[in-house]
Amino acid sequence: MSARSNLVINDRAVAPVTHTYSPDGDDANGVHVFSEKTAVPAGNPRFTARLSYSNGRYKPQLRLSIPIVQTQVINGVSSPVIVRTAYIEFNANFDALSTDQERKDAVGLMVNALAASQTQINDMVVGLSDIY
Repeated sequence: MSARSNLVINDRAVAPVTHTYSPDGDDANGVHVFSEKTAVPAGNPRFTARLSYSNGRYKPQLRLSIPIVQTQVINGVSSPVIVRTAYIEFNANFDALSTDQERKDAVGLMVNALAASQTQINDMVVGLSDIY
């Protein structure tokens, strides 16, 4: 078991930007919550992590939500507004008898499938262009 600490993750910008998600405790369902602090707390990007176990299977679940905040002006009054939000989820389902190496391989395959060099997957997920 690892201690909760900051998550430091790079994006895929041309000049990659490092994003730091700080621990915010757990929500009412025991999900571990991390957020990237911004000037508008309601617009903080959030990363959540949960590990559940049932029927001989471990189920890690990761979620990332990235709201886009813009300033709206109504009658001369400026206020921040969330105009859209991107959501990404990762769910895995491992048998309790699986080995560390089997889980490492499965996670590695998925991580590498999401690389920009995997054009079919990248074009579908990032470019929103279906595979034919």
